[in-house]
Amino acid sequence: MRLIDMPAFWAVLADCVAWFIIHMGVSLCTLHLPDCWFDRDTFLYRIRSWEQSGLFWQRSFRVRSWKHRLPDGAAILKKGFAKKQMKASNPAWLSLFIRESRRAELTHWIIMPFSLLFFLWNPPAVGWFMILYAVIMNLPCIIAQRFNRPRFQHILKQRQKA
Repeated sequence: MRLIDMPAFWAVLADCVAWFIIHMGVSLCTLHLPDCWFDRDTFLYRIRSWEQSGLFWQRSFRVRSWKHRLPDGAAILKKGFAKKQMKASNPAWLSLFIRESRRAELTHWIIMPFSLLFFLWNPPAVGWFMILYAVIMNLPCIIAQRFNRPRFQHILKQRQKA
């Protein structure tokens, strides 16, 4: 049972507006978090052994074949750090990329639980669809970060040794 009853047209409009606000709002908020929050692989960002330094994501989801199609939040917001392509290979740039990949991953993890809000004004079936939408739209971005980050960390270690 929904708490807010509205005609279907207004519910769909509310869904579209809410998702836009959620995506942009969370993105802008995480952009303003202190950089030091993303300097280390904490529990959330740590690459697990079963991920095999990102190879699991390539084998299971063929990340290389689709990751270039993902939108880059920095390009959309005209703020932040563009992660679409490797623009340099020096340690400073690699460290920045790694940090910003953690920020991007957190952003997408935070967005997904907001899907529960859609039960407030939608029928249960639509609410469940919104959960599915949140997973489909955010999980590929998380997977891409978890695929790229260990590769860049490896390159960074090699550059720091040289």
